[in-house]
Amino acid sequence: MCAEMKVHIDRDDCTSCATCWSTCPDLFEENPDDHFSQVTGANRAGSNADGSVPEDLEGCAVEAADTCPVQIIHLD
Repeated sequence: MCAEMKVHIDRDDCTSCATCWSTCPDLFEENPDDHFSQVTGANRAGSNADGSVPEDLEGCAVEAADTCPVQIIHLD
């Protein structure tokens, strides 16, 4: 069994460009209070900056991380 992919967003450096939540809306969303990216509630682990990536969202998670213009999405 493979370990589940984890995600972390450096929210302090987010520019609210919408790339991640446009690319992978089931994993990322805009926080309504500060307009920065956050992990969706269903995938959140602790804070809104950390979560687990379901296997069916791994492809779009990688694409969102790769296309983030400020490279604040980290997967492992």
